[in-house]
Amino acid sequence: MQGLHCAAFCVILLCPLPTLGSSVFRCEDANGHVTFTRQGCPDDHSQRLQEAYNPTPGSGKPVPLAKPRKASHQNTQKADRELTVIGIKQDGCGNHLNSRERRAAIIKQQIRLGMSRSDVESSLGKPDKITEQNGQTRYVYQDKKGNKRNVSFDEAGCVKGKAKR
Repeated sequence: MQGLHCAAFCVILLCPLPTLGSSVFRCEDANGHVTFTRQGCPDDHSQRLQEAYNPTPGSGKPVPLAKPRKASHQNTQKADRELTVIGIKQDGCGNHLNSRERRAAIIKQQIRLGMSRSDVESSLGKPDKITEQNGQTRYVYQDKKGNKRNVSFDEAGCVKGKAKR
């Protein structure tokens, strides 16, 4: 009895699976825009039944998804133009650091001119003490050995000068 179940199970496993295909509607509007859907087309679109075959990857000859278009004269003219920067993003601290320099300084726990309060907190964590005087803020960090590190910010919340240890 067990041999019969085992044989039946093996036969089921060895049966080829049906190909994965489906029928979809090809809808085209008056402007020539084509949409494929399984729900049917709107009344103002022409409708045709389209067979869709989705072969398993690696089975048979590769099918290109799209053929590259040859470059027209108009496209080559656009490629010859130089890139013109109209404006650059202002970080509010004078753009002293680019994103790569800012990220490297935060990772190395360095404080650099042009960093914001959030940059300093990302680098060193929350300060042990915050003092404010004449519109300027100072973060004080103290390590376990008692060494202090002061970071001063200007009115805009940007690092002012070098950080002192």
